[in-house]
Amino acid sequence: MGIPHHFLGYWGYGVQQDLETLLTSVVDRRGKALKFSAQENSPLPIWNVVYIGLDGNSPSQQNQIAAIFASGLFSSPDAWVIQENNCLILGREPFGKMPLYWTVQGQIIWFASQLRLLLPILQQSEVSIPGLYGYSCFSYVPTPLTPINGVFAVTAGTELVCQSDRQLGKLRSPEFKNIHSWREAPEQLTDEATAIYQLQTLLKDSIERQIADLKDEPIGVFLSGGLDSSVVAALLVQAGVKVRAYTLDFGDAGIPEYLYAEQVAQSLKIPLVKVAVTPSSIKNALIPTVQALDLPFGDGVCVPLYLLSERASQETQVIFNGEGGDQLFAGWTNKPLIAAGVYQAENPAGQETFIQQYLRTFHRLGGYESQVYQPEVYAQIQNLHPEDWLLTALDRNECPSLLHRLRRANLMLKGAQNIHPRATALGFAHKLWVRSPFCDLPLAEWTFCLSGELCLQGACEKYILKQAVENWLPPEIVWRQKRGMGVPLTSWCLNDFWHQLGIWLNPEILRANNHFYPHIAAQIVEGKLGAAIQGRRIGETLWLLIMWQLWRSHVLNEEISKQSWDHPFWLHRWLWRNYKRWQG
Repeated sequence: MGIPHHFLGYWGYGVQQDLETLLTSVVDRRGKALKFSAQENSPLPIWNVVYIGLDGNSPSQQNQIAAIFASGLFSSPDAWVIQENNCLILGREPFGKMPLYWTVQGQIIWFASQLRLLLPILQQSEVSIPGLYGYSCFSYVPTPLTPINGVFAVTAGTELVCQSDRQLGKLRSPEFKNIHSWREAPEQLTDEATAIYQLQTLLKDSIERQIADLKDEPIGVFLSGGLDSSVVAALLVQAGVKVRAYTLDFGDAGIPEYLYAEQVAQSLKIPLVKVAVTPSSIKNALIPTVQALDLPFGDGVCVPLYLLSERASQETQVIFNGEGGDQLFAGWTNKPLIAAGVYQAENPAGQETFIQQYLRTFHRLGGYESQVYQPEVYAQIQNLHPEDWLLTALDRNECPSLLHRLRRANLMLKGAQNIHPRATALGFAHKLWVRSPFCDLPLAEWTFCLSGELCLQGACEKYILKQAVENWLPPEIVWRQKRGMGVPLTSWCLNDFWHQLGIWLNPEILRANNHFYPHIAAQIVEGKLGAAIQGRRIGETLWLLIMWQLWRSHVLNEEISKQSWDHPFWLHRWLWRNYKRWQG
């Protein structure tokens, strides 16, 4: 099965000796085992690739230069690099499990499975303002952007095709080709009994494909106690796999989801490992998480999932998760959007478009630009509209009905650009192969044949999935109302991490970066940034900024300026609150 690995390579026209020297110097910095796969006696353009952390030969297909797999199943790659007909082709599968980055330097295109591998190739690494703006709106950087100028990401479900002109010895401008699109089926399945039978078969087939290489070794499953992860655990047990479940315990500070995980584990008769998540463990794992993610991801669940992966890696090399179920089966976040879509259809002259409504579901800094960015950055983003990054995903031509359009958008945006790549990155950091049974193409494409009533019936979301699995799990698990993971970010930030806020979001560092306003953290905790940023949104917004700043320091490796003391976080919070009360 081997261990997870990454790759870096080049293709184009240049002096091979110089390129080899640069390639080797980049990889040597990683201090990992090398595996070169150089061309032999082939005409121009020249190419080479190095695998990092590979303990054996990489499986390859004809014309394949490089490939990477999230699951450790080598039947089909999740990202690939192919040389074919005088072209270089960079591609990704539609779920977005593995990222793939590229940059053009002179007449050479460099490509890598990690962003940080390309940074030494650049003459200088500068933050991309569009990438920064996208991150502040979504908590991830929307593809094809990255947070670095001149470096781009291949969008999931597409290929980048770069042709060479051998006579001139130059590269032509890259072109993009869509290789998969989530599309509503012309005929919709309405019979519930038929849908239940087909879904049960598809779920079992997905699991069978993902356990095909497993023998007697135990595997892990991340079990939140929610429906999706519980279904995956049940399917694994039914298939006869030795399963150990792992769940998060936030103690008194968070919502006690582990009680549901315990109920599922007892029902399935599998051991359950509780991973305690405390402010101390979060603080200790914060920088390693930022480094493992490679890209900035602003969701508060990232560090707890790092801790979960770390614990699971002590006992297994393969971890299963329930990621993707919400996107496939119209999870709970779709209900307010459906109401908004109906309202928009009845009131087309309303003040807010449906795409703007969708943008608001991210609950980030979109709409607060003038209060968030320093004037120079604010001027640069005036012609950028975050709704533009949603247009393709919300294409009416591909999915005319509202529910399928939302499912398509969730697969392409929140799934492929956020949930799946970060899950793989956190697993790879601990040498874990990551398997997501809901990321199964036959299953996913089948869901676009479902009538809306089978996905969302009244107030019951994921209706057909619940009907299909109701005999596999306790009814309290199947039919309970969905809740997000209760990461107590606001409690941590306003109590345990109060003093750290003055370090992580120090005004002098922010002033020197010349992006965010220096005192934005104080504005947030005082409730002055916006009426919507209250309660849990305080912690989420602070965390978004913290993860960005730490990414700049520990992935981009920017030098940190001297810190200032012109902020409230050096005081005890109770003293600061009393001071504000006296001022008022």
